[in-house]
Amino acid sequence: MEIERKFLVRALPPRLEQYPFHLIEQAYLCTHPVVRIRRQDDTFILTYKGEGLMTREEYNLPLTKEGYCHLLEKKDGNILTKKRYLIPLSDHLTAELDIFEGKFSGLKIVEVEFPDEEQANAFTAPDWFGTDVTFSNAFHNSVLSTLESWDADTYGLS
Repeated sequence: MEIERKFLVRALPPRLEQYPFHLIEQAYLCTHPVVRIRRQDDTFILTYKGEGLMTREEYNLPLTKEGYCHLLEKKDGNILTKKRYLIPLSDHLTAELDIFEGKFSGLKIVEVEFPDEEQANAFTAPDWFGTDVTFSNAFHNSVLSTLESWDADTYGLS
């Protein structure tokens, strides 16, 4: 089960360069239900996500590079590329800050995963977090993958 809150980013946190990061490329084979393939650095993953906004089922399976490349040819829509920074927060939580590249350049989303819904609902976001978009699917990566065009101005992000 995945329990996460999602926010737009008001301002980048100080000293961003000190935090570890991953380079991510991902695409979708299906968006209802969500079936995603991802390359994260040198790791390849197939993911199924169930319905839901803050809480939903998620299953990850390892892929080989060859399997990833084969499935990438079958993707629907956009390939998303982003740099994901891992920023420690209080209570043993981690902010996963995604800075999108390519077609979605200018988009910055931060997610925090929680062990339970109670902790997710009680979470107070740091000052650098922006608007809470947890309960809107507009910023789900699977939805972004279906957009023919995207402009940061349309979302008030530039």
